[in-house]
Order: sequence, then structure tokens, then C-alpha cells
Amino acid sequence: MTHFTAEFLGTMLLILLGDGVVANVVLDDTKGNNSGWIVITTGWALAVFVGVTVAGPISGAHLNPAVTIGLAVAGKFAWAEVGTYILAQLLGAMTGGFLVWAMYYNHFQRTNSPALVLAVFSTGPAVRNYASNIISEIVGAFVLVFVVFYITKGEMGPEKIPVGLGSVGALPVAFLVWAIGLSLGGTTGYAINPARDLGPRIMHAILPIKSKGTSDWAYAWIPVFGPVLGAVMAAVLYMHLK
Repeated sequence: MTHFTAEFLGTMLLILLGDGVVANVVLDDTKGNNSGWIVITTGWALAVFVGVTVAGPISGAHLNPAVTIGLAVAGKFAWAEVGTYILAQLLGAMTGGFLVWAMYYNHFQRTNSPALVLAVFSTGPAVRNYASNIISEIVGAFVLVFVVFYITKGEMGPEKIPVGLGSVGALPVAFLVWAIGLSLGGTTGYAINPARDLGPRIMHAILPIKSKGTSDWAYAWIPVFGPVLGAVMAAVLYMHLK
């Protein structure tokens, strides 16, 4: 398996299970309807566990353009590989979003709320204030990337993968994402990953989904640029402290 394939598959699984748990909670007539925020945050944490377990031994399991850029800024990952990783992550996220739609097709057909339909694919603010919303994404991604540096000792490139040493090695990252979701996710839904938000949002825009409203492109820049800024800040601080 190539680095591209590993990042693609890892991100696809991340979104399939992550957006899948949101679909299970918010769409009408599912077994998990209205089961709440604890279920969503737990599902996303376990989705990270699965994605990292699969991709870690091959690519380092970035699964997130912010992580890739943060590692490159810190000199821990080659800039020449950044574009390849980000493309794989975005395509994986789009594929995962498509699979969630196919999996929950009957429930999308029964759900008449455009807001709930969009929530399956992408994040949105509890209170729309772009200044505070982007700060939330910066802070969440900063915590993610800063702690990942310490979990992995700054090595998440191919063949330098402490976090990818089997499924047990993926647990710290899963717990980290769970903590971020529980503690910091209530403001914007903690995208903390540009591909996680942008890829499925693109699929929301192009798929023939019943009761589909706007894809909210006016907000879409926040879960893209906020996580990248947070990751760069984390990389700079890590380099200063090490």
C-alpha cells in the first residue's frame, strides 16, 4: 500500500464512521436517533482509532491537512509530500461522505430538515460569530496538533511512526480527539480537520439529497483555515519548547 492509498483509506474510514455516527444520531427513524453528544464524540474518537490503525504503519496516519502542514512547519515532514497527502485526505473524505449518504439513504429520505441533513456532512456553529468561531477551531486544532507532537515525538512520516505501531498505538490519539470533542466541541462541532469538513461538504453540494438546503459555503472557510492556523501555532510552540 502506498502513502497516498493509506491516507485515502484512513481518511475514508474516519469520515465513514465519524459522519456515520452523526447520521445515526440526527436523521429520522434510525436506531440511534437523538442519542446525543456523548454518542457523537465517542463515535468520532473510535473513528480516529480505526483510521489511525489502518493508515499508521504505512503513512503515519495524518488523515488531516492541518496535521500534515503542522508537521511540515516543524521540519518533521517533507514539504514535497504535503500536496500528495492533502489530496489523498480530501478524496478520502469525499468518498467517506458519499458512503454515509448511501448507507443512510432511506433515513435521508425521511428527514425533512435541511439543517440536520447538512449536519451529517459538515460542521456548523452553535452561535454564528465568525471571529469566535475561527478562534474555536484554532484552539481545538492547536490542542490536537500540539499533543500529537508529544504522542509521536514529532515523527509521523513514513517509517517513523510511533503512533502507528498497531492498534494500541492509536489509542492515545483517539482519546485526544474524544477529549477535544467533549470539552471544546460545543461551539463549532470541532472540525479540527479541513478535509473532514470540506470533503463531505462538497459531497453534500453535489449529491441528490432529499430536503437538501444550502451547503453553507459562507461558513466553510472557518473549518479550513482555523485548523491550519492552529496547527502552525502548535508547530511553532513545539519547536520553541523542545
